Amino acid sequence: MAAIHEFLNNLDQMLGGAWWFPYVLLGTGLFFTLYLKFPQIRYFKHAWKVVLGKYDKQDAEGDTSHFRALTTALSGTVGTGNIGGVAFAIFLGGPAALFWMWATAFFGMTTKFVEVTLSHKYREKTPDGTVSGGPMYYMDKRLNMKWLAVAFAIATVISSFGAGNLPQSNSIATSMEATFGVQPEVMGGVLGVLLALVILGGISRIAAVTSKVVPLMAAIYLIGAFAVIFANIENIGPAFSSIISDVFTGSAATGGFLGATIAYAFNRGVNRGLFSNEAGQGSAPIAHAAAKTDEPVAEGMVSILEPFIDTILICTITGLVILSSGVWQEKHYNVFDRSDMKIINGTLLETEPADRQQMFKYLNQLDGHSIAPYNGQIQVVNGKAVNQGFTIINARSFAEEVSFSVDSPEDPFSGKLEVKNGQLVKPNIVVSGHSLIHSANLTAVAFTKGYFGESGKYIVSIGLLLFAFSTAIAWSYYGDRAMTYLFGPKSVMPYRVVYVAGFYWAATSDTTLVWALSAVTIVIMTLPNLFGILLLRKEMKDSIAQYWQSFNQSKPKP
Repeated sequence: MAAIHEFLNNLDQMLGGAWWFPYVLLGTGLFFTLYLKFPQIRYFKHAWKVVLGKYDKQDAEGDTSHFRALTTALSGTVGTGNIGGVAFAIFLGGPAALFWMWATAFFGMTTKFVEVTLSHKYREKTPDGTVSGGPMYYMDKRLNMKWLAVAFAIATVISSFGAGNLPQSNSIATSMEATFGVQPEVMGGVLGVLLALVILGGISRIAAVTSKVVPLMAAIYLIGAFAVIFANIENIGPAFSSIISDVFTGSAATGGFLGATIAYAFNRGVNRGLFSNEAGQGSAPIAHAAAKTDEPVAEGMVSILEPFIDTILICTITGLVILSSGVWQEKHYNVFDRSDMKIINGTLLETEPADRQQMFKYLNQLDGHSIAPYNGQIQVVNGKAVNQGFTIINARSFAEEVSFSVDSPEDPFSGKLEVKNGQLVKPNIVVSGHSLIHSANLTAVAFTKGYFGESGKYIVSIGLLLFAFSTAIAWSYYGDRAMTYLFGPKSVMPYRVVYVAGFYWAATSDTTLVWALSAVTIVIMTLPNLFGILLLRKEMKDSIAQYWQSFNQSKPKP
């Protein structure tokens, strides 16, 4: 697993983690924002009228309404990115990461407007009578780039697992085990059956379920979030201040958090912003293609609302919960994921400024540190290490009160443990202790710092269950539309079977490994989609002009 995680991390560094990717993503959104004269602001009010059905035509072709298309797309974006993804971004980059999530969302509102409009414009009816659309159709039918369309469709199938399936299942299982003690195998099995029952019904059943689940899950989550925010209201001002000020200075070390550079916060914030709202990724256009409308631009306007609701509203609220409660800089007891844990050479002390500076450079991928992985043995007596010469780092922090056990934390280990290249060789050794935490676990702890006390974590677990499950539902539709494009309608059922099996498998998998996979799969969808919409920039501008001309002509004369 450690080798796989290292491979995925290296791949992520070449793609989503590369210095150029945030510039490509934000740059595309900035270009279209200027080119189309800030449509996310000018068309915002009109978008609400469209989604509420003011301009609906009953005889329009499609499989679902504007509202249901929006909630299906929102169910694909409002998920673990809003609960675990925000926490992960702050854990990596500090408060400034939230600012870059905002920037990604603001410019992403325009990017999503463009990609949804073009994908809806070139949708087509499949042999089974349903409507199918997405970037692969405009790449094929308009750009005549069959190779790019096939590459995107394959990336969509892979990403349906990497972004929509595996992280959602893993986050649910982790949260439910921590909160209610439900075994991951049981949780994965129950949800796998429920997932199968929903997705076998196709887009009509998917849209019907998500249109009810999305508003419910948002209400539950917001109640719990505001209970924390109001309980820590005196910290809201400093939280906003740190979000803005850290953009220009980087996040300083505080508590167990060892600090983050400006560049690292920028990279991780943009990356997590994309995971949250998927603007530019090309996934949401697949759901919007099913909307009943003859006006692609109108459906594009509906999609403007997604990054606003998903990131600027919900992610901001999650971020304020985490920052105002202070838990992001505190160490908590947890069982260490092997992928999160590094055993490094030498005895470094958190209390020593020089050692903290070495760790800061190491964690932020800067030159000038002397940190190297430990190779050797650890002598353990009744669960505790008795020799020195090494330091255990977990979740980007110095680990404290570390214990070694066999199979579970309740069975202390005694003996010698072999360490190679900073990793334990023995597979069944469980390492636990105090360190920083991240993802859904961090958000769950933050929710206990409000008026609901310890009961707050139940809101996160229930909210995460609904958020993540609905995301998995939506992404199954994205994947089956891609399979339809590649191999025809007959390929959908085998895909759904594998999709459900993957949902069960991920419930028992390594959390950090799953997140590493998701980071890679997102990028392999995003790059070809951004390339395609940039080629069609003039057509997009013409489509908007034609829409308004038609709209104004159809308005009743006074």
